[in-house]
Amino acid sequence: MAVLSLQAITAAGLAANYATASAGGDKIPLSAANVFLHVKNGGASPVTVTITTQTNQVKGLTLPDRIVTVANATDKFIGPIDASLHADISQQASISYSATTSVTVAALRI
Repeated sequence: MAVLSLQAITAAGLAANYATASAGGDKIPLSAANVFLHVKNGGASPVTVTITTQTNQVKGLTLPDRIVTVANATDKFIGPIDASLHADISQQASISYSATTSVTVAALRI
C-alpha cells in the first residue's frame, strides 16, 4: 500500500505525476480541501475503485463506501473526497481497486 503524493493544481497548471495502482490499495492524504483521485484505466476491462467510508453513521443513516467504476481504456476524476467521511486516524483515505493491471492514479487538489 502506497501513500500517494498530493499534487496541487495551480493557475500555472500541473503536469501531474501518476503512480501505478497498488495491488494492496493506496492511501490519499486528506490534509487539504478539494482532494480528487484521477484514475486512468489502460486495461481491457473495467476497474472498480472503492474509497472506504470511515464514518458510516451520520444522523442515523448508514453511508456505504464510495464505489466508482472506470470503464476500460478511459479515465475518471473522483471527488472531492470528504475528510469527514473518508479520513482514517492518520487523515488519509483508503483506496482499493478490483484490478491494477494498466491502472495509474494521481491524488490532486484544487
